[in-house]
Amino acid sequence: MSARAAAGGAVPERGEAVVADEPADGAGGARGEAPPLTRLDAGVLGAELGERATLVQFSTAFCQPCRATRRVLADVAALVPGVGHVEIDAEARLDLVRAAGVARTPTVLILDREGRVALRAAGAPRKADVLAGLARAL
Repeated sequence: MSARAAAGGAVPERGEAVVADEPADGAGGARGEAPPLTRLDAGVLGAELGERATLVQFSTAFCQPCRATRRVLADVAALVPGVGHVEIDAEARLDLVRAAGVARTPTVLILDREGRVALRAAGAPRKADVLAGLARAL
């Protein structure tokens, strides 16, 4: 991520993921909208959470960056014990997309062991960025 994008508010370079810490109070979202979900559980996701953390990916069928993101997250989940990877079909789960405040695919949420959203990234993240974000969530 460029220094300008990392500083916040800047438009990322093409293909670059924008990573943001989730506010603890759940504040955020556009004016007049409910803030995005700050916690997800197995019932909402339709899959079990990882023992230590969960990487949640919102994707669509024809999204090329989503395929690369799937590989990166699967690699990280295999590399770090107790970390799960759940992929959500954004077109099939519009209710969850709206509730989570997902504006584009891929969007990745890193959940801690309790299912709290610790980090979110819009765009295709690099493996090193996912590992760094995961370290902060563990």
